[in-house]
Amino acid sequence: MKTLSLDKTAMANPSEFKSALQCKCPKCRTGNMFVGKGYHLGGQTMRENCPHCGFHFEIEPGYFYVAMFVSYAMNVAEMVTLAVATYILTGNLESPWLYITILLGVAFALWPFNFRYSRVILLYWLTPNLHFDPTRAGEA
Repeated sequence: MKTLSLDKTAMANPSEFKSALQCKCPKCRTGNMFVGKGYHLGGQTMRENCPHCGFHFEIEPGYFYVAMFVSYAMNVAEMVTLAVATYILTGNLESPWLYITILLGVAFALWPFNFRYSRVILLYWLTPNLHFDPTRAGEA
């Protein structure tokens, strides 16, 4: 009878998707990229360096300007989905104020999410030479 052996490196290395959801450093997947939670009164503050491995998040000056385009794409996807859902649920094509109110309200409510995850998406999946380094990971 075969026994399953667990690979210790697979157990020690967190998954890329889970680390991205938790806004962890893309190099070590241990340190937090942001100060505080996504929705808190202190605002959205991104750390300059990873508190665990010291990786500098802004790879070059102006690097996060590209995150604005990612955020724009996220906003467009959210607004189109929401407009279609509003039409399906209400059947209302007459009142533009219904759509304006709902779309702007949701856009305002989701701005912390879009700010945070546009930067995470940029670092994790849109930067070609940025990969997980297992030597930087480990106990905090």
